[in-house]
Amino acid sequence: MHCEIRVEGTMSDLLTRAFPELEHVTMSGQTVLFGPVVDEAQLYGLLDRCLSLGLRVVEMRRLPETE
Repeated sequence: MHCEIRVEGTMSDLLTRAFPELEHVTMSGQTVLFGPVVDEAQLYGLLDRCLSLGLRVVEMRRLPETE
């Protein structure tokens, strides 16, 4: 599955390097992390990493699969 995690604010380069498995863009005062997620365990690990780094998760959603 592919997921998108939106966090409040602009993440620094140091913070984005904490998520090497995801790509990121900044828009409208948020940083959007996105990419493939193998399973729910990895997803919960990513969300836990956000929380442990003090990031405020605004939204998390599953993206439609592309062929």
